Amino acid sequence: MATYTHTRQDRYSSLVLAKLRQELVLKDGIVFNNDYEGSPTAGAVKVPVRDTEVVAGNYEPATGINLSSGSTTYKTITINRDKAVNEIIDGYEADSVPDNLVADRLDSAAFSLAESIDTDGASVLLAGGTKDNFSLITKDNAYSAMVDLRTRMSKAKVPNDGRRYALVTPDFFALLLKSPEFISSSNLGDAVKQSGAIGSIAGFNLYEWNDSTANLRCIAGHPRFATRVNEWKVPVSLNPLSNVYIGASAVQGRMVYAHDVLRAAAIRILFSPAALDVTLTKSSTAGKTTISVTGSGTYKYRINPATRVVYDQSDSGFTAIATDPAVSVGDVIEVAEFSSSKAVAVGYVTVTADVIG
Repeated sequence: MATYTHTRQDRYSSLVLAKLRQELVLKDGIVFNNDYEGSPTAGAVKVPVRDTEVVAGNYEPATGINLSSGSTTYKTITINRDKAVNEIIDGYEADSVPDNLVADRLDSAAFSLAESIDTDGASVLLAGGTKDNFSLITKDNAYSAMVDLRTRMSKAKVPNDGRRYALVTPDFFALLLKSPEFISSSNLGDAVKQSGAIGSIAGFNLYEWNDSTANLRCIAGHPRFATRVNEWKVPVSLNPLSNVYIGASAVQGRMVYAHDVLRAAAIRILFSPAALDVTLTKSSTAGKTTISVTGSGTYKYRINPATRVVYDQSDSGFTAIATDPAVSVGDVIEVAEFSSSKAVAVGYVTVTADVIG
């Protein structure tokens, strides 16, 4: 029985992972790389960070070539997200749950995990990337805005190898569709079309991203410069329930994951109107940080929000920035500006060790 149980765990976990990868909009290999060393279940991994390339020099047959030193460093990423599914299936023992019901629950588990991972991953990109503010984007200047992003990424030496992406919100995509420079998906290469791209413009493969974060238009970048780490801490399985549960079982599993931006200049965040300029400094209280915002509006925050603030959202659930929050390294702080208790702008920042009191 134990061998059978482990076999089902492996099979169920593989099925959920396959479905999860399909559901993700911010996909591995498209938006994030998975280049890390170590086991996420241990609590941290090492990620290689290389901002310069190998030096190529002239070779002399008689004297050879001088050795150069590489600049690859390793960044420690703390695994700071821990999600679980634990859904009861009433009326069935674990060994008698119909296959179609198992499939339905596994599919639902993958969808829920994908939503959480995508939300957290995008928040990390928003907090760790470089903001590019644009006063007002219309159909007449939408292409110009993308060209500006392309230029800044090229100057930051982001490879132009066909893997630059842009996650575009529906409203912004509607403007790009009206641009004569837009290239439809039918004209893309097969490999790009299979990735889910819906078109291209200014050298970016476009992916429609149904996101409503206040004033956000798109996230552009290259998968080389952002990492996703995830692994099952407890593989998915159907487990019998005891105690007060009679004739019931549950779909249970636990996944740990983290995201990180490796070079801010390579991830460009287009806001229109402008995003808030948020900074963190050490609090006088141990374990806390102090939030500052450029401007004189009414600002409030949330930590690691399950959903990001949308335009006109109420300030319910937010805390005034005058209150220093207790934080951990890797937390994402969302700061919103409110006018008449309605959100009008937002900004994001990642907590680092040097800003915790």
